[in-house]
Amino acid sequence: MYFFRFGTLLVGFGVLVSSASAQPSTKLIPIPREIRATTDQPLPHGVRIVCAAPCAAEDQFAADDLAMTLQTRGIQAASATGIQIQLTRLAGHPEARFTDEMKAEGYVIAASGDGLTVIGDTAAGVFYGAQTVKQLIEGDGARAVLHGANIRDWPAMKYRGLDDDLSRGPVTTLEFQKHLIRTLAAYKVNQYSPYFEHTQQYASNPLMAPPGGGVTADEARELVAYARLYHIDVVPEQEAFGHLHHNLTWEQYQPLAETPHGAVLAPAQPGSIALIKQMFTELAALYPGPFLHIGADETVDLGLGQTKEDVDARGLGAVYLDFLQKIVAELKPLNRRFLFWGDIAQDSPDLLKGLPQSFKDSTIAIAWVYNPEPRGYDRFLTPFTNAGMETWVAPSVNNFRRVYPNNNYALSNIQRFTADGQRLGSTGQLNTIWNDDGEGLFNQDWYGILFGAAAAWQKGESSIPNFQDSYAQVFHGDATGDLNEAQKEMMLAHSVLKDQAKEGDGTNSIFWLDPMSKDGLRIGAQVLPYAHELRLHAERALTLIAQARAAAPAPAPVSTEPKAYDPADSYPSAPTTLRETAAIDALELGARRMDLIGLKFQLAEEIAEGYQRAYAMQNTTDKKQRMNVGRELSDINGANGRIQDYIDAYSLLRDLYEQAWYRSNRAYGLRPVLEHYDYTMGIWEARSDRLRSAQRQWSDTHTLPPAADLGIPPPAPAPAPK
Repeated sequence: MYFFRFGTLLVGFGVLVSSASAQPSTKLIPIPREIRATTDQPLPHGVRIVCAAPCAAEDQFAADDLAMTLQTRGIQAASATGIQIQLTRLAGHPEARFTDEMKAEGYVIAASGDGLTVIGDTAAGVFYGAQTVKQLIEGDGARAVLHGANIRDWPAMKYRGLDDDLSRGPVTTLEFQKHLIRTLAAYKVNQYSPYFEHTQQYASNPLMAPPGGGVTADEARELVAYARLYHIDVVPEQEAFGHLHHNLTWEQYQPLAETPHGAVLAPAQPGSIALIKQMFTELAALYPGPFLHIGADETVDLGLGQTKEDVDARGLGAVYLDFLQKIVAELKPLNRRFLFWGDIAQDSPDLLKGLPQSFKDSTIAIAWVYNPEPRGYDRFLTPFTNAGMETWVAPSVNNFRRVYPNNNYALSNIQRFTADGQRLGSTGQLNTIWNDDGEGLFNQDWYGILFGAAAAWQKGESSIPNFQDSYAQVFHGDATGDLNEAQKEMMLAHSVLKDQAKEGDGTNSIFWLDPMSKDGLRIGAQVLPYAHELRLHAERALTLIAQARAAAPAPAPVSTEPKAYDPADSYPSAPTTLRETAAIDALELGARRMDLIGLKFQLAEEIAEGYQRAYAMQNTTDKKQRMNVGRELSDINGANGRIQDYIDAYSLLRDLYEQAWYRSNRAYGLRPVLEHYDYTMGIWEARSDRLRSAQRQWSDTHTLPPAADLGIPPPAPAPAPK
């Protein structure tokens, strides 16, 4: 039991919650290492934030950041009559008894009737304690409540980061990156790694970055300076071996390409090392943190072109690791640690053991796996740990090529991979975002990002149910819990497609697929029996989102006059206006796109069945049946026809997608996605024209062309009886 005294305050940690096994009544992300709830205190007059003297500039920044956050929620942060929140250093409170592992980034929060005292041995510790205070305050305005708690907390992993793909379409704006930095820091992430293939602008190689789609030197410097305030190092990842297709399409770099216009640098070409040195020399000047990331993953072309003879003679692993050593040796004067992806090197465990110690000391291997692994993740890490190398783990938010991230996979992957990494001594976690097909929307990824932050900070295997129960309240200020349930409904929708329909788990390719094409008919036969269930989950998510929005009140006014405390103002009826609304809009967009996956296969079947009925009745002389033919055709291609349903749905989603894009991204990369919407609507507009011709033929001659002439397939056969 730990005891320490602040004046007359005696604080004990006799009954504690372990972050790995239980969730405190107060919703917190990450869950602190040790926490004991005390008395809730209403904040009708806000708080008074004090930075204890001597107040370092970094601690004053933490105080100002806390004040700004509370003020955006309508809570007074400099109230003379408010509850006091004091930020202070351990030197003034040695009785707090920090262990050695706490000192770098850990903190203590001590509650009393007068408020809270936040203690850190470092500026980072004070800052992270202040971030927890933000979450301890629930509600907005004069109805906010401070959940008192005594907390001792420190991270399980030294490095907690996010790798952000800025090369496959979306390139975020500097303004959004600053919002990202603030948000990551609020959940105790301390590394941000923008991923570059060709989108960092280099003075020495000006052809690479596309106009309007690259990060300038000035933007890089500004981001680094901004992130430093929030205790985040910006770690640039510039691919330095593979994934360089966009660079190698330029004719002047063709001699360096392993294969013509490929994606891999040829190790034997002296110009390859020279190019890498040019890029990383500029990067090092722009990003002065302790790490540079050289990528070096998925070098699938290696040995297929210029290097074939060498690979055939010595083996792929030897050629790969030799070039990796040359890169690190060439960049050694930059005085950094070099991160590299481990997917290629892990297949050569004996060669790893034989690498020189200087290389091992200069590098960190990042094992990456993006799906759940029932057998665990040891085999992706032990090739490096057995060779005496430092490792990080890299799970994923599983957003790539999907209408919305598959959080069934993401949460499981992040949870187990991070826990296995901790057990095997990994010093860091680098959660990842990938926008493989250029359609990724950052605001759809927060669920996996926040769970990654929690898993890296918390010791052991982080609880998925605890996170799911806390996310919406902590991130969005949703007191109803409806947004938590909406996220679960999206997970269930993914499960329907993957586990029941056995197809695609909500991929963009299925979203775009023409249901009347050859592939569409095949996949539609698998999806159609489950389309009803799929759509109910997506529509339930939309309903829950609407309910959460409707329940959120307007910001409560901030009281400026003292008044008697009204028990009606106390928790749990402390309303909160919704925060991070762009992420809520992105969730809604994902649910609408998921719903359309089910709807389009239903509509295609209804069109096929309707036209078959109309065609079968065309020779009738019965007036009523002739009217039915017209009705069937109108149901397919009238004002409320099935074809118009397609056009309306894709048109609406096009507009919503464009709006969502500009919430975070530059214009670069948007046009191809919008063209895909336009192209898809054009397919259905063309079908509408063909059906309109058939409708005129019916009106003129009371005959109809065969369905095949109109591109309408026959209806799916009835399912076999079970």
